[in-house]
Amino acid sequence: MSLLLGVASNFPVAFTLVYVVGFIAAIAIGSIAWYNSKRPPGWEDRERPDLVPEVKTEEENS
Repeated sequence: MSLLLGVASNFPVAFTLVYVVGFIAAIAIGSIAWYNSKRPPGWEDRERPDLVPEVKTEEENS
């Protein structure tokens, strides 16, 4: 057991932090992209959450 704790204490915290922040960013960006995409079957009438911004395409802006 002490061997595992010795290895874990030498593992760089910055390395772990980059992966954790990257994972959270990927989930956030993916969620925004999913909510702005076409709704899956059965979800067409659902409202977009207030937290997710609406992204307009060039066709919608014209």
